[in-house]
Amino acid sequence: MKYGPTVVVNDVSLAIPKGKVTSLIGSNGAGKSTLLGVIARLIDPESGAIILNEKNIKEYKNTVLAKQLAILKQANHINLKLTVEELVSFGRFPYSQGRLTPNDRQIVDEAIHFLELDDIKHKYIDELSGGQQQRAYLAMVVAQDTDYILLDEPLNNLDMKHAVQIMKTLKRLSVEKGKTVVMVIHDINFAAQYSDYIAALKQGKLVYFDTTDNIIEPTILKNVFDINFEIIKNNNNLICNYFNQ
Repeated sequence: MKYGPTVVVNDVSLAIPKGKVTSLIGSNGAGKSTLLGVIARLIDPESGAIILNEKNIKEYKNTVLAKQLAILKQANHINLKLTVEELVSFGRFPYSQGRLTPNDRQIVDEAIHFLELDDIKHKYIDELSGGQQQRAYLAMVVAQDTDYILLDEPLNNLDMKHAVQIMKTLKRLSVEKGKTVVMVIHDINFAAQYSDYIAALKQGKLVYFDTTDNIIEPTILKNVFDINFEIIKNNNNLICNYFNQ
């Protein structure tokens, strides 16, 4: 993939494990968001193919793909006066085409409950905090009920409390509902705590792809980010210290 003369993603090949959380890490400009866009069929690759359930993703009709794969982009702007419940209902569009059945409404209610939004489901989106809005958009993705969930920097503009809430929710989607979650993430410690697998990109190339325990190593992270790391092991948790240079 190129933007003008600049190669953004080059010769990337990986098989994403089903039912797990996979994080895409790397410095700015490494190609993470572009790769996610290619996987989601938002960007047409110049070569190669994305295979979803043994079928080239290009062969899927939009309505069929929307039942297999959902994506939450960095910026989510809907210029409509919507309540949380109405926004989450949009996730059922691939199934209902705007005419919600009792089953659709039940799935919407379950998604709202899963994201702990019951007490604000009748509030308007533009009246919510950033963390509440992000959870509402994620509930919309959950209501879409796809096997694959793609997220581009889902922690953008969130404080620590709300970031933890979102990451715990994504992990629950994997563990409790068997969803395959793939996300672009900048915070290496969140990636270390909540990912099952990590794909590390550098200058458009996939330089590492392995289980989280195998990626969260000082030499590997230094090669990816060009800074020194100290890895602190606390029980089963890995903490990346990159402040003491």
